Amino acid sequence: MQRILKERDRLLRRAVQAAGLTGSATTLACLFVPGGVAGGARIAAVALILLLAAAQYLLGSTGALRWAVLIVLCGEGTILIVGFASHPGVPPNLVEESVIGMVATAPICAVAAVLITSARRLLLLGSFFVLTVATIAVVTVDAPDRVVLLTLTVAMWLSFTLASWWIAQSVPRVMHRIAAIGRAHRAERYASELEAQRRQDARLLHDTVLATLTLLAHSGVGVSPAALQKQAGDDARLLRQLRLGGLPMPSRSGGYALEPASVLTLGGTLDAVRQRFERAGLTVNWHGSGQVQLQLPSNVLDSFLLALSECLENVRRHAGVDHADVTITDDDATVRAMVTDTGVGFDLGQVGSERLGVAESVIARLRDVGGNARLFSSPGAGTTVVLEVPK
Repeated sequence: MQRILKERDRLLRRAVQAAGLTGSATTLACLFVPGGVAGGARIAAVALILLLAAAQYLLGSTGALRWAVLIVLCGEGTILIVGFASHPGVPPNLVEESVIGMVATAPICAVAAVLITSARRLLLLGSFFVLTVATIAVVTVDAPDRVVLLTLTVAMWLSFTLASWWIAQSVPRVMHRIAAIGRAHRAERYASELEAQRRQDARLLHDTVLATLTLLAHSGVGVSPAALQKQAGDDARLLRQLRLGGLPMPSRSGGYALEPASVLTLGGTLDAVRQRFERAGLTVNWHGSGQVQLQLPSNVLDSFLLALSECLENVRRHAGVDHADVTITDDDATVRAMVTDTGVGFDLGQVGSERLGVAESVIARLRDVGGNARLFSSPGAGTTVVLEVPK
């Protein structure tokens, strides 16, 4: 709140400078109109206006009340000099009336912008207003445009005071709304981060613990006891690390660690995928440029290999065959993997939303790194999945 009030006061002080200095410059121009203000009175009035302009600049910079008092005193002195000392005993001429009206409005009433922020300052503002109106009434007793000058003075003071009050009330409201928008943005970002973490946790469990539990539920059919024991041991170690507060990061196909993954080569990490599924009883035939040492960023490589592993895991679990084909190709911008099996296939429209394997561990995972996945299957015709990631 203190920061909001500070910004409000700064804006009001700038309004004092802009309006006050503009009015002072206009008044100086009127003082030098030939045949207007007399010589001696003109020199004194110019000196007071220059002092008034300096006080306006200082008031806009500091906001100190002493400068507001000096502005009013200089303005009142200018009005009295022009009204009484210019042509004694003679009603003010048109130029003198113009100078009196200008001084009474913009240069003096600009102080209203800094005098509406507290009760004490409002009382001072009311005193300045009454003093200015009284001075105008006294020096224009015989002036033909007395009513016009008084009306103009009252109207300008009220207008500037109301405008300053509106600014003073609006700035805190705007700042509060901006702060509310900022809080909403932070809450939305926090919710997005939580959702991303939830999806990451779901992928983690799906790729590790749930896979192991699925093997156990089927009594480890097609998997050697040693391989099952090793996989269960890896999952147990990961869960112990998570319980101690570690953050999981995929380090290789089918596995997670708690340290950042380094930049790896595609050819070397494909061996890890092949060995994993050989232990699980699935023969993978590799084709294309899969043995070429292609460089990928670590996060893209992790997502690519984990999505590829999930596709092979789906073949092992659901296709009803013991082999699959993987074709790796690449061009200047993209690495692709096509996973094909000749299994039972399935109807894409019948996949339930609760199935996380394809939706999260394949499609969403690749999209997070700017990639894409396309799935083709029909009952009895096998399944083909095309994975694409940027280099």
